[in-house]
Amino acid sequence: MRPLFHPAIEDVRPEAILHALADPSRAAIFARIMRAGCVEACSAVSALGDRVIPKSSLSNHFKVLREAGLIRSERHGVEVRNHSRWAEVEARFPGLLMGIINAYAAEASPAAEAAGPR
Repeated sequence: MRPLFHPAIEDVRPEAILHALADPSRAAIFARIMRAGCVEACSAVSALGDRVIPKSSLSNHFKVLREAGLIRSERHGVEVRNHSRWAEVEARFPGLLMGIINAYAAEASPAAEAAGPR
């Protein structure tokens, strides 16, 4: 099995982060990993709302997040544990991640308000 590539924090580029988080699915996956601290099973993030991400797409999303420097993936037997690199990225680019995550949250809020109470 090939080793997983993780860029050193000095090699993490803002354009790679912006590309990785430009996809709403990847942004949602990253937000879940960030909140959980560590996600062990891909199935824990495969369902986004009412849709399920296929395994092949999910693997690609994790690869893009990993190569952008947003997550660290570690193999443990047949499992891959994914950890957020939020603190490292935040130290290098203060406010970047929070700005992106807040933008998605603000975008989702009007849609939730338009739907009305349930």
